[in-house]
Amino acid sequence: MSLSILSAENIVLKKVLTDKEEAIRFTGQILVDRGYVEPAYIEKMLEREEMASTFMGNFVAIPHGTDDAKTEVKNSGLAIIQVPEGVDFGDGNIVKLIIGIAGKGDEHLEILSNIAIVVSEEENVEKIVSASTEEEVLSFFEGVN
Repeated sequence: MSLSILSAENIVLKKVLTDKEEAIRFTGQILVDRGYVEPAYIEKMLEREEMASTFMGNFVAIPHGTDDAKTEVKNSGLAIIQVPEGVDFGDGNIVKLIIGIAGKGDEHLEILSNIAIVVSEEENVEKIVSASTEEEVLSFFEGVN
């Protein structure tokens, strides 16, 4: 499976966010606006963040809902937000790339593993954060299996 659920409309470039809550709400709103999730999913994303940080290292955070948020997911979807100036996700963890995920059923596990392949290389993250077009960002995720 490639990340065919990702499209240019799901990518936001050069966003400035003041804190973790704003970052998660903004990311969740994209998932809502694109029809992937119900609005209640955003609160489940914040609840999930309280349980354990979604900061993954390499300037990446992958906010997503709690296990019981699955009822709020209509279709699997992704949102990618580039935050070149960074946003603090707590404990000094600065995030420059936010990847919001909503997975139908168990699809989120496959989505996460595909994303992990790309963002495990800090060089890839730096290039995605400095990308100037949505298509440039998409190119990093196309063909990932």
